Amino acid sequence: MPDLLHISASPRGEESESLRLAATFLDTYRAVHPGAEIDEWDLWDGSLPEFGPAAAGAKMTVFGGGTPQGEQAVAWRAARDAFARFEAADRILFSVPMWNSGVPYVLKQFVDVVSQPGWVFGVDAATGYEHLLAGRGKRAAVVYTSAVWGPGLGREFGDDFQAPFFTGWLNWTGIEDVTEIRFHPTLSGDAAELGRIAHEAARDAAKSF
Repeated sequence: MPDLLHISASPRGEESESLRLAATFLDTYRAVHPGAEIDEWDLWDGSLPEFGPAAAGAKMTVFGGGTPQGEQAVAWRAARDAFARFEAADRILFSVPMWNSGVPYVLKQFVDVVSQPGWVFGVDAATGYEHLLAGRGKRAAVVYTSAVWGPGLGREFGDDFQAPFFTGWLNWTGIEDVTEIRFHPTLSGDAAELGRIAHEAARDAAKSF
């Protein structure tokens, strides 16, 4: 079981601001926790299964009380393996750049793959959703970055569907302890100073994570 899981939704490597902030977080975490085991999961590395017709069919089979068979069973096992990697860590760091006011599609794919009945949620006809990751001591830190949208700017610079969606999803799973690290320099902002503040926030968050 890793001490910390880092899930990256950025494909830009060394050019990625979210990954630079994540590196600052991880360097600090390693300094505070020497010998910590950190699992690095790049969602672009091909290990994340698709969630297509077979997987969707498997989900509905499970909802109906059945057991997936054939290609549905294969797809369900692949989704289960992805969930197991996510579930194994009590501390999770996410790197999330803003794409088109939201999140990269590969992160939405991750959400759709692991958000399954009996794993992340249950449903009761009278009381609604049950949040199955609640009460397990799980913590998340999320690096949110953007280049055009920024707090206080008008809608002509876009909307923030990034953090409301993803932090909202984490809370829906039952992970309520979520730290947000933000870097939104915008087109005319002081990127150097805001970057310094964001990296300091990443170090502070890692020290107490």
